Amino acid sequence: MDPGMNQLLKWSIENSETTQNDSTDPKAEQPSGQGLNEEAIRSLMGGPSDADLMKLSMAAIQSPDVSLDDKLVAFDNFEQLIEIVDNANNLESLALWTPLVTELSNAEAGIRRMAAWCIGTAVQNNNKTQERALAVNALPLLVRLALEDPNDQVRRKAIYALSSEIRNYPPALQVMVQHLPKELRPGGLVNAGDMDDVDKVMDGIKQASGRTVK
Repeated sequence: MDPGMNQLLKWSIENSETTQNDSTDPKAEQPSGQGLNEEAIRSLMGGPSDADLMKLSMAAIQSPDVSLDDKLVAFDNFEQLIEIVDNANNLESLALWTPLVTELSNAEAGIRRMAAWCIGTAVQNNNKTQERALAVNALPLLVRLALEDPNDQVRRKAIYALSSEIRNYPPALQVMVQHLPKELRPGGLVNAGDMDDVDKVMDGIKQASGRTVK
């Protein structure tokens, strides 16, 4: 990673934490450029694009040298970036779909939760990203997390991601149903464009998820 961009990411994480901790304190010192080296300042003044920031965030998430807390901050930044439709659409061109889905299997519950959350955000009301999530086999992993993960928050975000993925996208609904236990599969055809139909399927998953041993 470019040294300047690496320093900028570190600064962004530190100041993100400062802002979150002091957001209710009117006397709180606002983030400044202090601590940034010349390379980082040049990167900042050059205006790193959202694409650069997305790649930096994922690099931090996957780095063995970054603490868990900082990984979670990087993931939070990543999720905020892909709330923008154009950025979500760019996940494919930036080759970020595969590493994102890989984090669904992370040993840390917090990372699994954020990965599921990001997928849910990326695919919401977006056929292009729904297709990509399906193509990289996110659905089987999300079904497993929704029904089997020991962490309640992970299960909740996996359900959110599944719900976002299947709405108005029949191919994803079909694949999800195929990976559900028989007792959760709908008895007849389900219309992905009928929100009542989709809600019934998702309600069954939510109920089964609630019975998972914590």
